Amino acid sequence: MNFDQVINRVGTHSTKWDGMERAFGVSPKDGLAMWIADMDFAAPDFLQKATQGLIEKANYGYFVGLEEFHESVGWWMETRHNWKIEPDWTFITFGLGHGIATALQAFTERGDAVATFTPVYHEFQSKIEKTGRVNTQLPLAKDDAGLYRMDFESYDALMTGREKILLISSPHNPAGRVWEQSELTAMAEFCQRHDLLLISDEIHHDLVFSGHKHLVAANAMPEIMDRLVITTAASKTFNIAGARTGCVIIPDAGLRKRFDAFFKMFDISANLLGTELTKAAYSPEGAAWVDALNLYLEDNYKVMAAAMDAIPGVEMMPMQSTYLSWVDFKNTGLSPADVLDRINNHARIAPTPGLGLGNGGDTFMRFNLGANRAQIEEAAQRLSEAFSDLK
Repeated sequence: MNFDQVINRVGTHSTKWDGMERAFGVSPKDGLAMWIADMDFAAPDFLQKATQGLIEKANYGYFVGLEEFHESVGWWMETRHNWKIEPDWTFITFGLGHGIATALQAFTERGDAVATFTPVYHEFQSKIEKTGRVNTQLPLAKDDAGLYRMDFESYDALMTGREKILLISSPHNPAGRVWEQSELTAMAEFCQRHDLLLISDEIHHDLVFSGHKHLVAANAMPEIMDRLVITTAASKTFNIAGARTGCVIIPDAGLRKRFDAFFKMFDISANLLGTELTKAAYSPEGAAWVDALNLYLEDNYKVMAAAMDAIPGVEMMPMQSTYLSWVDFKNTGLSPADVLDRINNHARIAPTPGLGLGNGGDTFMRFNLGANRAQIEEAAQRLSEAFSDLK
């Protein structure tokens, strides 16, 4: 578990590194990629062994044995998240994004509205628009501690009556919030009040810092089990997004039947590599690796926070989870364009601009901290220098 090991991913067809210059004008020759949610750590041994096992078999044809996949998912959910699921609750999708898009189409019609708490993961907006639905944005507000909070009383006035789904990120991307029981209880009441299906994207559920605990929606909101869909995957935790394997988990039989009828129309089968990597990840070895990873990521956060707190007018939101830091440049007196220019062209760093993450994100930048400590320290130093003239 040597997270300090430097891995050069340039020239490996990595979107994060080889797509950075096209997206931001920052060359990987002198730039730091801190945008797309993808970590720069070497794949752990248990994943390498799983891949090697496929190579040794020399057989990439049709396959059976998905019972083992469902057993591993069930074991992980029960041992890591105290949630016991049945094998037939889980649908294997072509990545988590595909699972969310499929659920949006299975449970709504074109022209229906989908509510989201913004700012939020930009792909929510994209998938809502691509499926012909409309996004009702419910803005999050910062409390005195600088954390995002929900204001359901104000949200009631923003609802149009066209909303069929509430789509949430839990833990929250980009803010790293771990939603508390009281917040989730209020959310359940909101869903009942407005007759909403809740889709809870819990892909970051394993990446939680000390002193915090992720609450699975099914455990925290049993009163809305008949209107609950949970999506997750091993892809963010173990950095295996390229294996394109996600899970849509639906406890309610009626909702499962509706989703199954729509899902079957695509005739999509599970991915051999994705299922093998997920089985290897959801294991005691994987659990030990994640425990070490979380401690390392938390220390990366501390390094970044110290540097950001020292820049006048810059506010980094306290992180409770994920490896995505959310940094506000609003009080620097600089325009978002000026901020991005300094970061891209002076610091030679490519973060994700907050403008695309919905209402309230325009003055923020999202920095990916899923990298070796030396890279995070280098990024912190570069940013400190890029804004050194601020008073």
